[in-house]
Amino acid sequence: MSKMALEYGAINLSQGFPDFPVDEKIIELIYANLKAGNNQYAPMPGVPALRQVIAEVVNKTYHRPTDAETEIIITAGGTEALYSTIAALVQAGDEVILFDPSYDSYDPAIRLNGGVPVHLNLKAPTFSIDWDEVRSSVTSKTKMIMINTPHNPTGSVLSENDLKLLEEIVLKHGLIVLSDEVYERIIFDDIAHQSVLRYPALSQHSVAAFSFGKTFHATGWKVGYTVAPPHLTNEIRKAHQFITFSVNTPVQLALAEYMNTPEHYLNLGPFYQRKRDFFLDQISGSSFEPLACHGSYFQLLSYRTISGKPDREMAEWMTQVHKLASIPVSVFYKDHTDHQLLRFCFAKKEATIEAACRILRKI
Repeated sequence: MSKMALEYGAINLSQGFPDFPVDEKIIELIYANLKAGNNQYAPMPGVPALRQVIAEVVNKTYHRPTDAETEIIITAGGTEALYSTIAALVQAGDEVILFDPSYDSYDPAIRLNGGVPVHLNLKAPTFSIDWDEVRSSVTSKTKMIMINTPHNPTGSVLSENDLKLLEEIVLKHGLIVLSDEVYERIIFDDIAHQSVLRYPALSQHSVAAFSFGKTFHATGWKVGYTVAPPHLTNEIRKAHQFITFSVNTPVQLALAEYMNTPEHYLNLGPFYQRKRDFFLDQISGSSFEPLACHGSYFQLLSYRTISGKPDREMAEWMTQVHKLASIPVSVFYKDHTDHQLLRFCFAKKEATIEAACRILRKI
């Protein structure tokens, strides 16, 4: 869709990336590290200073004591964090339960490593998990459950009750949880992010994956990390070593210093909530119907009162004719379920959002 947006000169609210600048402070820190000669390989698990500050932040945020030496890996973005975890822990024939609509790297990563993806659909329109369905889907071959909260593409979030039900299933069957939490700081409406790291028993069976690109508006840096108990971290490092080995040194060192100021990440939720609210205000009076969005920087809109087109056709038509690009939600489903929903990214400048919403109000 980004390629089509470029081809047709459309406003691009499809791919999830900000169009506003990164904080100059962190740019200066990266430059200072480049000039200081910090340009060679970082240690395979990550720069010690960055792992230490992550451990401190995890402890403060989720009250989970974390060992920087044995429980953290710096990865080439959240996607590598997910892939290395799957490569390390999923073997041929292992089943992995995941929930559609799901981020597009999950299924291929499982299959590339010989695993068997077991797709369960979230229950629209709230996009919640049916835990009875999860229980009935666990077999003797189930190795892992993948969750994502706040959720891409729907903006739904898991509750405390969800995590407790997950914990019950995981402990009963001895499963591993891979929790994609790259939008941990982008959560709204005074809702607390329910990380697997908040739950001591569950966290001993879990790998949590995070992304600095999402937190600091710099998706092109491709720097993320995992937090997991030592017995899981040790195995993930074996895969990470031969997939990426290490992540660029100057950015790691800059992030370590930048994160020592909590205000650099604590205000992210209110920042993006204002953008969500601005987007919703700007489409007021249009025929598009917004679904609830409590996290991430994506807003789903239903067009069922506008057109009967399949969502992919609708997204292409809007891009080509009306010069506004979005993502059809059916592409996030293995079975291509089509609820006539489009995903719009609101991680944009107000001028971009305003221009996009002028188009939406006219359709």
